[in-house]
Amino acid sequence: MSLGIVVAIENPNYGSFKYKNPTSYVTYHGEVVGEAPIEQRYVPARHKLNITTSVELKAGKLLINPHLLSDFAGGSLNLTSTAMLPGKVIVLNIFKFHATVYNSCNISDFISPQKVESMCKLKL
Repeated sequence: MSLGIVVAIENPNYGSFKYKNPTSYVTYHGEVVGEAPIEQRYVPARHKLNITTSVELKAGKLLINPHLLSDFAGGSLNLTSTAMLPGKVIVLNIFKFHATVYNSCNISDFISPQKVESMCKLKL
């Protein structure tokens, strides 16, 4: 099953960041249930990009998870999305440093109001 998503990448720093083709993983109670390729990009300093991609959900793994029925009964599914973006920071087009951005998002999909909320943490 494929689910279209928008990945927001924000660079609040004064140096630009360039990364190459990482993959984001979606887990449900510790089990990987989806993967989303993120295309290679250059993120200018102090800019935000929205990248459209799709998550390939492994519906079989999700359906056999013993927590699925109780989560549905509780009204929400809680997923976690993680991505590691290795790349280069470029400052003043002179200085280049290797850097890796680690991103983790807790995603709550509420069934009854059909609403999704996410809280993300970022570490460089």
